[in-house]
Amino acid sequence: MSTFRSERDSMGELQVPEDALWGAQTQRAVNNFPVSGQCMPPAFIRALGLIKSACAEANEGLELLDSARAGAIRAAARRVADNELDGHFPVDVYQTGSGTSSNMNANEVIARLADPEGELGIHPNDHVNMGQSSNDVIPTAIQVSACLQTSEHLLPGVDHLHGVLLDRAAELAEVAKTGRTHLMDAMPVTLGQELEAWAAQLASARARIVDALGRIGRLPQGGTAVGTGINAHPEFGQRVAAALSASTGFEFSSADNKFEGIGSQDAAVELSGQLKTLAVALMKMANDLRWMNSGPLAGLGEIELQALQPGSSIMPGKVNPVIPEAVCMVSARVIGNDTTITVAGQSGNFQLNVMLPVVAATLLESLHILGSVTRLLADQAIATFSVRRDQLEAALGRNPILVTALNSVIGYEKGAAAAKQAYREGRPIIDVALEVTDLSREELEKLLDPLKLTRGGL
Repeated sequence: MSTFRSERDSMGELQVPEDALWGAQTQRAVNNFPVSGQCMPPAFIRALGLIKSACAEANEGLELLDSARAGAIRAAARRVADNELDGHFPVDVYQTGSGTSSNMNANEVIARLADPEGELGIHPNDHVNMGQSSNDVIPTAIQVSACLQTSEHLLPGVDHLHGVLLDRAAELAEVAKTGRTHLMDAMPVTLGQELEAWAAQLASARARIVDALGRIGRLPQGGTAVGTGINAHPEFGQRVAAALSASTGFEFSSADNKFEGIGSQDAAVELSGQLKTLAVALMKMANDLRWMNSGPLAGLGEIELQALQPGSSIMPGKVNPVIPEAVCMVSARVIGNDTTITVAGQSGNFQLNVMLPVVAATLLESLHILGSVTRLLADQAIATFSVRRDQLEAALGRNPILVTALNSVIGYEKGAAAAKQAYREGRPIIDVALEVTDLSREELEKLLDPLKLTRGGL
C-alpha cells in the first residue's frame, strides 16, 4: 500500500505520496484534473527544466540569489531538463489554462531535489520561481520546446526526406510516364519530375517553418504576471534568453513586448499553420504514391512499394501501402491539431491566454509525429519503391493525349478528332495519326516521343 506525507500550501494541508518529489500545489492539480490521463509531453518538461536553470543563473548574476541556492537549483533543474524525472510531472494536460499547475510542479520538484534536507531553505516560489510567473514561464516553455523540437527533430526529418527525393529523382530522370490532370490521362512527365515537385514542396514548407521560428524564438520571460515585469529585474529577460541560447545552441532573444507573448499565442498559431501546410504536402505525396502503387492488376500499377507486412487477415497474399497510409493519418492529425491551436489562440483574454497547456501538447505532438513520419516516408517508401516500366510504357503507347504534340502541325480540331478515334477504336495514336495526317511514321515517332515531350517547348 502507498504511504503518504503531509504537505502544506497557502490553502492548507493535504496528503502527497511519500515517494513523490512534488508538493501540495501539484497534488491539488492531480486531484482536481483527472481528465485524460495525458501528462505534459517530455519536450515541454525538458523546456521547463532549461528555463528554471536559466532563471537561477540570471538571478545569481544579478546578485538576487546566492550562489549556493542558485547552484543547487541549476543542478536539479538540469536533471529535469534531461527528462530523468518525467514520472514526477503527473499533472493532466487539461488543467488550469495558464499552466500554473505545471509551473508549480516544476518549482516543487526542483526545490525538493535541490534541498532534500532543507539545509539551504530553498522555497519553490521564493527561490525556484524568483522573478517569474506561470504567465511568462509557460508561454516561454511552449516556445522553447517548439523551437528545440523543430530544429532537433522535425527539420532533420524534412531534410532527410528532401535528400532521398532528389536522389530518386535523379535516378528516374529518364523514366517517362503518363501525366494526369483531373485523374485523367494527360501529357507525359517523368517520374523524376514528379519526385522533384515533391522535393520543391518540402523545400517551400521548410522555408516557411524556419521563417516562423524567427518569431517563436522571441521569449516573453521577464514579463511576469501581466507583461509589465513586476518583481523581475529589468535585465532578467535578456539574461534568461542568453542563458537558454548558451545551453541549447538555439538563438533565443528576449521579446521587445512581453505583453504580446503572454496575452497571445500568435507565434504558436503561425508555426502550427506552417506545420499544417507541411502536412498537406505530405498527404499529397502519400496519396500519389498510393495511386501509383494501386493494383497490382486492377489499378495503375506504375510502382511497387516495398512489402512490409501482410495486408489482410482474410485475403492471403494481399499487401497494402502501409507507410503512405500512416503519413495520411499523421497529416490528418496535424491538420486537426492546427484547428485546436487556432481556437486556443483566440483565448487570449486581456493579458493572458488561458489555453496554454493544450497549445503546448498539440503543437509538440504535431512536431514529433511529423518529424518521425518524414523519416519513414523517406526510408520505407521513397527510397525502396520499384518501377514497373512495362506498365508505364504500355500506358504511354495507348495515350491519345500525345496528339497534343501535333497541335502546331495539324491544329486542335483535327487533333481532337484523332484522339477520340484512338479512344473509340482502342488504337495507338500514332496509327491513327498516320491515317489522318500526311506525316510519315518516322516524323510521328519523333513528334510523339514521350521522353522528348516531358521537356516541354515547341
